Amino acid sequence: MAEMSRLTKSMCWDLVTVKKDRLNAVGAAIYQKPASNDCYNKRSKNVPPLCEESDDPNAAWNVSLQACMHKVPEDSTERGSLWPAQWPERLEQPPYWLNSQIGVYGKAAQEDFTADYNHWKTVVSESYLKGMGIDWSSVRNVMDMKAVYGGFAAALKDLKVWVMNVVPIDAADTLPVIYERGLFGIHHDWCESFNTYPRTYDVLHADHLFSSIQNRCKLVMVIAEVDRILRPEGKLIVRDKAETISAVESMAKSLQWEIRMIYSKDGEGLLCVRKKFWRPTMEEPIKSAIV
Repeated sequence: MAEMSRLTKSMCWDLVTVKKDRLNAVGAAIYQKPASNDCYNKRSKNVPPLCEESDDPNAAWNVSLQACMHKVPEDSTERGSLWPAQWPERLEQPPYWLNSQIGVYGKAAQEDFTADYNHWKTVVSESYLKGMGIDWSSVRNVMDMKAVYGGFAAALKDLKVWVMNVVPIDAADTLPVIYERGLFGIHHDWCESFNTYPRTYDVLHADHLFSSIQNRCKLVMVIAEVDRILRPEGKLIVRDKAETISAVESMAKSLQWEIRMIYSKDGEGLLCVRKKFWRPTMEEPIKSAIV
């Protein structure tokens, strides 16, 4: 505890409180990180050192750990300089630091954010909640396999579901926006296995994910990972190019999944399938699944 106190003091963290359980004497200490750089500038020793200005504090994928601290952002236009709005306002409002940047879809970032949220509210209310044959009252956890701003998860806010937002590593880094909205999220390379237990998720949602990764890895490998993650009787919703929808449909049929809904128009498609309990036996090879 003494060593921890020395370390946190050198890091300019304030000790808020220390509590000890009367029953088993287990203690807990709560520390608060500084809101400005004043303490850092007054330290007699630069230990732990502050990071170099060239070190990007926003880097979040495949970055080596370093024993240094980043300065606290003090400019009101920088991310992290102000607290976000309270819930649920923070879910619906563009973050204050989305200023002059260009968004993922080519509009100004704040306009992009709003358009994305309105789009998913419409899609969820007019299609997913009505036309998919999904009993959402039985759904508890959902994965958005290609989250952008987290609009799909935000559109589900009135349901009793937990949503994991996955930002692919080859897509724009929008994870800070997802966190700012008060949502869960993670980076992932879908050409690798996802770090979760088998049969974990009730619903998987893939919006133009499969067509975007076909040039890096085989789609059948990704569908096999989808099969591992999804619970029996769980649903996979795919929005993608019509040719990709057709390929996913063929693989789903080879897995004996139930096609709940399929639709295509102007080169774009929508597919909803339900995983079943079926599994092949050693005496029952499925030729269409051999690649």
